[in-house]
Amino acid sequence: MRISVLCSSRSHPVYPHLVRWCEDRRRACQVELVESVAGLSGGDLLFLISCGEIVPARVRGLYRASLVVHASDLPRGRGWSPLVWQILEGRNDIPVTLLEAADPVDSGAIWHQVRLHFQGHELADEIHEALFAAELALMDYAVEHLDTVEPRAQVGAASHYRRRTAEDSRLDPGLSLAEQFNLLRVADPDRYPAFFDHLGHRYEIRITKRDRHEP
Repeated sequence: MRISVLCSSRSHPVYPHLVRWCEDRRRACQVELVESVAGLSGGDLLFLISCGEIVPARVRGLYRASLVVHASDLPRGRGWSPLVWQILEGRNDIPVTLLEAADPVDSGAIWHQVRLHFQGHELADEIHEALFAAELALMDYAVEHLDTVEPRAQVGAASHYRRRTAEDSRLDPGLSLAEQFNLLRVADPDRYPAFFDHLGHRYEIRITKRDRHEP
């Protein structure tokens, strides 16, 4: 089996996980990990993981299946950073969906779903680890069920999340930490750290979890 994995940036936190997944799969498959559409060579499966490029239909047509992983219960929650937006909405039970890459984005048929279960205290690194584990499990599912899967169409009304920016990590110094805890814990400390402006200066906040505290 020939597999391509397209991830647009080596600096994305999922990238080391994809490197290990590809190394493991090379024992039985021909696998390439590339960072741009130009590097794709065609084959059986194409995975678009944290891909910032638009992959045209003619390129997707070089593969038996081109697949995306999206952390929402599609068609609800199409768009950008769905896991983060849902945590900010107060949700702790979040589906992660394996679907076909299609036009328009996030509209393809669904292959499989798994669910993430959070308790509300997890920080960005823990949230990432749970999401990346789900993504790799769904990639394994695709490899193992390529010849037998029966995709199902998305059903229901679609909703969309907008792209997050650095400004979305802004804290309000007039609110309590408890009121803004979800924003603190989803803010990527390296790429989009939480911050606030006060007395003419900007301050960044990075939090880490220590030993469990019993009240």
